[in-house]
Amino acid sequence: MAERVIAVVGPTAAGKTDLSLRLCLALGGEVVNADSMQLYAGMDIGTAKLSPAHRRGVPHHLLDIWDVRQSASVATYQRLARETIAGIHARGRVAVLAGGSGLYLRAALDNLEFPGTDPAVRDRLEAELATAGPAALHARLASLDPAAARAILPSNGRRIVRALEVIEVAGRPFAAVLPQYESRYPAVQIGLRMDRAELDRRIAERAARMWREGFVDEVAALERAGLREGRTASRALGYAQVLRFLAGECSEDEAHAQTILATRRFARRQEAWFRRDPRVIWLAADAGDADALLAAALAACETRPGTDPAPLPGR
Repeated sequence: MAERVIAVVGPTAAGKTDLSLRLCLALGGEVVNADSMQLYAGMDIGTAKLSPAHRRGVPHHLLDIWDVRQSASVATYQRLARETIAGIHARGRVAVLAGGSGLYLRAALDNLEFPGTDPAVRDRLEAELATAGPAALHARLASLDPAAARAILPSNGRRIVRALEVIEVAGRPFAAVLPQYESRYPAVQIGLRMDRAELDRRIAERAARMWREGFVDEVAALERAGLREGRTASRALGYAQVLRFLAGECSEDEAHAQTILATRRFARRQEAWFRRDPRVIWLAADAGDADALLAAALAACETRPGTDPAPLPGR
């Protein structure tokens, strides 16, 4: 078991953090963060980052490693994640990846290669995105790489820019960067599925908790630390909406409502991403029985990937 990598995947607010922690306690594991926004120091409340006091002694890796002004790099994350997994295995422990950033998870688990970047090309494309909007760039991507355009939402400007950059710099389709699902480890991916209404309720509840815990103050402090300069961090769910409020572009109530709406949309995209991966073993996460879910997850670690285990008791 120690050589295996376990990944807990699925939409935001589905309970990935709790299950990954319980799996680590049961198997002698260590958590490897696979949430792209939890990589940023200070982005705690808005990402539901587990505090050290609530980690129950389980080592957590790849949290708080980037400044909010730094642009995200999947290639850098890939290198760090694989180094971390190697270290965990060397200690005879089980690596448990937890997070909902699909490309980051694939970067850690699969045989993906990421072409280099060209700052001049990236800056030019970012400028075009700011002036022309994502739809225009998506149309260009569709003409150059139809497969990539089908996989990237027309509203996802950051990924569209990256796809166009790869095409220009590497001279090959961006879709070629994402080959078939080929794991580099004996990996088990456990996906948490949840009734849509229950997931929406949890997302709204999470947003309310964020505001109670001082989320606006957290964003204001990060703004003073340069959050607006960060191309990646400034666009994070909730943070982007509160930055608009702090700039006087909307009311606080509107920022709260927009955070919920944006998070629900993001959860739908996460579900679609992970559903395309035939290796994911899906478990019902809304039964309300954490012990039964853990038992099902432990059983899933011995189940052939790509299948749906028996439903949880009472389902």
